[in-house]
Amino acid sequence: MKRIICSLIAVLAGLSACSLEEKMASTVSPKDFFKSEEECKAALNACYIPVRNIYNYPFFFAVECCTDLMFCNSNTLDSQLDISPANPRCGETVWNQAWLGVKNANTTLDGIEKSALDDEVKKPLMGEAIVMRAYYYYILTSFFGDVPFWEGGIPDPERLMQIARLPRMDAVQTRAKLIEELQDCASWMPQERTYEDPEHRARAAVAYMLIGKLAMWNEQWEDAVEALGELETIYGDFSQYPLSDIPFSRHNVPESIMEVQHKYVLGGINYTTALASVCTPRRQTGTDIYDGVSIPELGNMSVTYNPARPNLYYTQNLIPKDSQDLRKEINMAWGWNGQTFDNAKAERGFLGPKFWCWNMQNDADGNNYKIFRYADALLMLSECWCKLGDQEKSVKYLNLIKTRAGISAYRFRNYPALLEEIQAERGRELFGEFQRKFDLVRWGIWYYQTSTCNDFSKVKANIRPFHEYYPIPDVEVKNSGGALDNKAYEGGNV
Repeated sequence: MKRIICSLIAVLAGLSACSLEEKMASTVSPKDFFKSEEECKAALNACYIPVRNIYNYPFFFAVECCTDLMFCNSNTLDSQLDISPANPRCGETVWNQAWLGVKNANTTLDGIEKSALDDEVKKPLMGEAIVMRAYYYYILTSFFGDVPFWEGGIPDPERLMQIARLPRMDAVQTRAKLIEELQDCASWMPQERTYEDPEHRARAAVAYMLIGKLAMWNEQWEDAVEALGELETIYGDFSQYPLSDIPFSRHNVPESIMEVQHKYVLGGINYTTALASVCTPRRQTGTDIYDGVSIPELGNMSVTYNPARPNLYYTQNLIPKDSQDLRKEINMAWGWNGQTFDNAKAERGFLGPKFWCWNMQNDADGNNYKIFRYADALLMLSECWCKLGDQEKSVKYLNLIKTRAGISAYRFRNYPALLEEIQAERGRELFGEFQRKFDLVRWGIWYYQTSTCNDFSKVKANIRPFHEYYPIPDVEVKNSGGALDNKAYEGGNV
């Protein structure tokens, strides 16, 4: 926990959520800052920086490849579930960056709240800080389970030590508190699509989505329905959002609720990750030949590694190669421009153009990854209404997604079958969007579904029930003076 107590320099390192061009604020004390709306926004910008640092290929391996839908024969140990408290792999990055986000949000919220600005200026800014703090707690509780909970600005030395020794707090309690805060602040913020904000900042739409996510983890179905209904009011008719906007190369599209903001300019500022390098067929050196097929759109300068691929369960059960599902050509690829890849067998292709970065230079993937989008919210509504026993509404929202994908509408048989179909449809629609493991854990089926359907031998050999959550890094347990623990991992072997 001591790592979350950073200097104010990190808080005041402002980055625009839209352009992500670096804008450093002065290194001053909080009492000398937060005197204008611009200064408050500069501090808020720092709340977005850790998002970009979390969403890289090891996180993708952890939450997508170690599930029932895909695999990656990679030397990166997260893809093999070779994790432990002593070697938490990407868990260390997620832990440190998420807590940095919490710290930045807490400090910024405290500074704005204490500022002399008028309430009509302050409240939307405060709401943005509350939303970003809730987002990082959503990641922490989804990835680690129970975690400490901390509110407040930069504390005095005595409080600093107390924070460093906070124990795990029940994730249900943490989420319940966050839901209440988000319900309060959502009305303070612009009721518009994220796309309509020139800077694509976290506004009311993100608040409503987070309420829905957190409430569903807590099985507070009515709270989720209420928040997602507000989101439906903002986003409107689903038919206006085309499938062509789903690929990560399409930045800040109308359907998006929250995206990882990246920008790459050749010879300029780089805010990128290397995800596309593990989602693209291997390139032949010096050419634009990818696994035997020329793809000029991808260029001849990219660096590619052993690629993640859809597994057999996905290609045989969810979207078979002969399926009429329009998402097939976005999510998967057996070839390009009429040519078949050398290593794309009939039952298993590669990840498709949803994940590719056009004309990528080295491994500088400048795509924006979709964190939340409207289709996700509608599937959440379908699940909530299923849990509440309203088959008509549940099937209505499920079929909105199926209709856009060009597949047959679902006909209700019984509630267990409906829930199973919603779970499968989330796999089809949200494939590779950094949340499959969170869904499986929330449903209580991650271990069974992954051990049964994942076809990577090292995952099958290493998987244990306690892997549903990542361990807190041992160094953090030690720094907490023993307040933190990894009891689920005690006596485990990998």
